[in-house]
Amino acid sequence: MPDWVSLCVVIISLLSLLIAAGYILYSGFLADITVLTGCPPIKKIIFAYKFKQGPYKNCGQLFKESNYIGPGLPCVGVFYDDPKKVPGPLCRYAVGSILSEGENKVDEELLKRYETSGFNVFSFPEVTHVVTTSFPHRTFLSILLSVRKVYPRLEHYIKEKRLCAHPFLEIYSEGQIQFMVPLARQGDFYVPEVRLVERRLSEQEDSHSDTDISGAESNSEYSSESGVLLSDSRETSLAASSIHSVPIQDRGNRCSRRRTSRGNSCKEMDWEQAGGQQGVRHEQLQGDSDQKSPEVPTQRWQGVVGGEE
Repeated sequence: MPDWVSLCVVIISLLSLLIAAGYILYSGFLADITVLTGCPPIKKIIFAYKFKQGPYKNCGQLFKESNYIGPGLPCVGVFYDDPKKVPGPLCRYAVGSILSEGENKVDEELLKRYETSGFNVFSFPEVTHVVTTSFPHRTFLSILLSVRKVYPRLEHYIKEKRLCAHPFLEIYSEGQIQFMVPLARQGDFYVPEVRLVERRLSEQEDSHSDTDISGAESNSEYSSESGVLLSDSRETSLAASSIHSVPIQDRGNRCSRRRTSRGNSCKEMDWEQAGGQQGVRHEQLQGDSDQKSPEVPTQRWQGVVGGEE
């Protein structure tokens, strides 16, 4: 082989390596990740979404569909289960686009386009405190890097501070991926389809229990909690077909007993001064007539939704 051919091969190889390295760095490989507790990155939103149950790796198709209908709109993904504890086919998530934020009005024409395509419409409230961080969204690789780098940090922060935080939200807007985990009014971030899945699971558990246990004892046991089987352990596995759910009101009462009153300051809070025990729990302000139904079953999990390959 002539020397000039070998030289060309070497040069091309070096250029390819440099381009690949530059692409990875540009995608956010060395991005600084700072997890904070403070104000949410978004206000009250109205968004169009589709709900799915299955492996999180399949959510990309919904993002593409949502972005195709409303190009330029911020996209949002809500992930309800820990893929380390819940089998992939049972993981629940909602993906869609934000139609309005704050006091802005919804574009009716755009709303009809989403509804025609099978999207539902729901709203999330603006809460006072969330666990939040961000990651650059410059390339497709940025999404993969964010899953690998951000979720372990969020998991560690929540466990270290002993916070009651769920579900996990991703907001794609203006070249950034904003990660947000509510510390209050978590039940308001559960779309109606999640509640239906929870009720269906509860009914299945009740049915199986009625078969194995005598009727009188079984009915007595479940009637005390309105047919919902409660999990005594806050670290109970969410595995397989026995996902135990807890009503929001019950979880909120337990959380609220372990927190003290706080102001509306959105600065970083010193959680360790409270012994790491109080955290920010479900926001149950007296006289809050806007709070949603307390029956919404939900789960507390402190894992990474990005744990799934």
